[in-house]
Amino acid sequence: MRAKVVFVVTGYGENVNGGVEQHCKMLAERLVPDYDVEVLSTCVQNYVKGENELPVGDEWVNGVLVRRFMAEPIRPDLHRFYVRKSKWIRKFRKILYQLNILRFIADICPVWQQMNQMEQRVMQSYMFYSPRLIAHVQKYKNEYRAIIPINISYPLAYYTSLCAPDKTILIPTMHYESSTFRAIYTEVFTNVAYIGFNTIAEQRLAENIFGKRMSSHGVISVGINEAIDADWDEVKRKYGLPEEYLLYVGRIDKGKLNHIIEYFLCYKTKNINSELKFVLVGGLFSATVPHSDLVYTGFVSENEKYAIIRHSKIIVNPSKFESLSLILLESMHLGKPMLVNGKCEVLKEHCSRSGGAALAYWNKNDFISKLASLEASDELRMQMGEKGKQYVKTYYSWSVIMGRLRKAIETVAGNC
Repeated sequence: MRAKVVFVVTGYGENVNGGVEQHCKMLAERLVPDYDVEVLSTCVQNYVKGENELPVGDEWVNGVLVRRFMAEPIRPDLHRFYVRKSKWIRKFRKILYQLNILRFIADICPVWQQMNQMEQRVMQSYMFYSPRLIAHVQKYKNEYRAIIPINISYPLAYYTSLCAPDKTILIPTMHYESSTFRAIYTEVFTNVAYIGFNTIAEQRLAENIFGKRMSSHGVISVGINEAIDADWDEVKRKYGLPEEYLLYVGRIDKGKLNHIIEYFLCYKTKNINSELKFVLVGGLFSATVPHSDLVYTGFVSENEKYAIIRHSKIIVNPSKFESLSLILLESMHLGKPMLVNGKCEVLKEHCSRSGGAALAYWNKNDFISKLASLEASDELRMQMGEKGKQYVKTYYSWSVIMGRLRKAIETVAGNC
């Protein structure tokens, strides 16, 4: 009988949007030859609405047994109230971090109990909270060789990490934001068996928050899927795509877009001879901006996505909050130049480690200047594209990544 490994993630399936969900899917499916792999997830499909739209129960997806559980209804007003009431502890910890002393305090006091009950209420009033899923992990934890929760920002990873910390490999996908400084995270980050980060920048952030008493950890990361492109003529016709375009791939919401539409439209105003359009690919979670230079495709298949990436001119990631950025890796793999938000440490790290396969912008004028340079120079785009291909090949090969994950699983199992 083969050993069981279980992942815990907010959403999972062929038509579930999001980098974390795709991250989980790629790791889970690549473990199928070695383990019986399960994924525990919720029935929520649209994270804005937070409603249970998918059916409860079990489903097989590419050799992975997916078990979906009902999530509790989200209570936005109550959640905001609890967030405000517990704000001071996050703010205090963040100030200590900014003063570069939080890690030293963590060495002396690794677990903080202040505002514990209030922060529990924050979690329990938030989206994706599923007592049924958590109870399942508690009941069957002894059947699993390893439990792998992904994304500490949401309640599932927090609560399931504490069900069986001695066999938990946490993949936090954390970034520098207010919620990262919740005091209740100290119990998780100092008790789980192993923590697998996506990048050195993410690992450094955690080390500076949780100090030397943080659990055993290292970079595991994730690679990319190599899908076959869909027929380009058909994709182009289906979505009304232009000849030349800047591309964004991800959830279409204000938090992710970070003024990028405004920046692009300013670019078009200042560069009246530019034929560049802006194509936005992904599920719609906020209102669209009607404009002749903007094209929204909505959700597309993996094969369609790869065709759209391959035929783009330049790709942008405007997010300030990333722990890796799969779209950056996928785009670099296909030889595409990237523009990224310089206020994100992880994206800046990709710029430097790749030797310039991506350019960071810092504000609207900087974005306009760098986009103009990229649009004007075929040679610059080609040079950046070649650097990107080499970067992904060197640092994100599946053999290296899965070797790290299997080693973590067997090490954790051996210590139980």
